[in-house]
Amino acid sequence: MKIGIVCYPTYGGSGVIATELGKGLAMRGHKVHFITYAPPARLEHFHENIFYNEVRFADYPLFDYPPYETALASKLVDVVKYDKLDILHVHYAVPHASVAYMAKKILLSEGIYIPTVTTLHGTDITLVGKNPVYAPVVTFAINKSDGVTAVSESLKQDTYDNFNIDRDIKVIYNFIDFERFKRTNKEHFKKAVAPLGEKVLIHVSNFRKVKKVEDVVHIFEKVVKKIPAKLLLVGDGPERQNVEMLCRQLGLCDSIRFLGKQDAVEELLAIADLFIMPSASESFGLSALEAMACQVPVISTNAGGLPEVNIHGVTGFLSNIGDVEDMAKNALLILENPEIHQKFSAAALANAEQYSIENILPHYEAYYEAVISRSLYLKP
Repeated sequence: MKIGIVCYPTYGGSGVIATELGKGLAMRGHKVHFITYAPPARLEHFHENIFYNEVRFADYPLFDYPPYETALASKLVDVVKYDKLDILHVHYAVPHASVAYMAKKILLSEGIYIPTVTTLHGTDITLVGKNPVYAPVVTFAINKSDGVTAVSESLKQDTYDNFNIDRDIKVIYNFIDFERFKRTNKEHFKKAVAPLGEKVLIHVSNFRKVKKVEDVVHIFEKVVKKIPAKLLLVGDGPERQNVEMLCRQLGLCDSIRFLGKQDAVEELLAIADLFIMPSASESFGLSALEAMACQVPVISTNAGGLPEVNIHGVTGFLSNIGDVEDMAKNALLILENPEIHQKFSAAALANAEQYSIENILPHYEAYYEAVISRSLYLKP
């Protein structure tokens, strides 16, 4: 198949999954065209089946902001026509689903029908999409997609609860590449981070309010009072300054490292003893899954799709949002008991294996084929 993929080319979960999906499809022989305003963050290497199509903006003094949607729609029309794509797959509903609909209508006027699949990833539904400013357009665009997928059962239900959707939504879970995310021997690295054998806790996010990174620090404060420990904070975003100030107020600066955005996050996960994810909202919890693939137990909230990934009492523990006391207690239970830690580490890996890219890719291929087949009779 010739597949067009539209995504945000950033470190967010939707961009990561879209990029890894495209790379995986290319390895299986499909021609994949990424259509974005910048090269996707995880598109590191050349592959003969991967093509990058840059969305460019025309500068004009009338506009306070470049008309991204118009430029993207025009680019989609161009790529579909001249590269003869079989299907468009847009990730994150806002604004990609509505742009895909616009491009589809333009192409239809020229005698070309292109089926579109929209994948819902989380905040495009639970936060941004249901804002009254965007909700009517999001609802319309989802309903006009030829196929709709969601990354968890929780997100699927949220979509039906918050929008008037008359389409079937298929759940296809997020996935990971076990060639990359696996436990490797990084003891020399761990000694540099924790020279006295301290336990290493880690959190990875984009430091938005919904990630509740301050709760990570409060959990760590309670842990470090009981056992020697270090905390690695990976990522960056609007809440970083507040978190740094909190670390200073609590006198924890010597025990916490802010590492910013990291491309090789798997090397940090390989030295971690526990992953902390106290989010107020998570459609799936991709970073938690990546930790589990590296045999790291997870302490998380029970928000959104997290219970579908982090199995309570098996791969880690779930707590209510904001219950720092319970999360700290659960963290200590795992960290203070080597046998329990080993048991949870093994279970984390075993659960993560069902989300391998090799298991998930065929679901996308079959879904594309079904959508294309259903759309054949609509072709002019």
